[in-house]
Amino acid sequence: MDKFSKLKELVSAVETDVTKFHDANNGAAGTRVRKAMQELKVLAQEIRAEVTEKKNSAK
Repeated sequence: MDKFSKLKELVSAVETDVTKFHDANNGAAGTRVRKAMQELKVLAQEIRAEVTEKKNSAK
């Protein structure tokens, strides 16, 4: 659950940069968005692995 909370926090934190990138064509904000998306991808993969492990150990 801790990683899921981090994932939600990261999504909230990057929202401002997404707006800056799309509305103002701010290139630096785009770079920050790409970095945050990579972090989200890693967290999501870790969560998937934990879920699979827990699901398989329940059998």
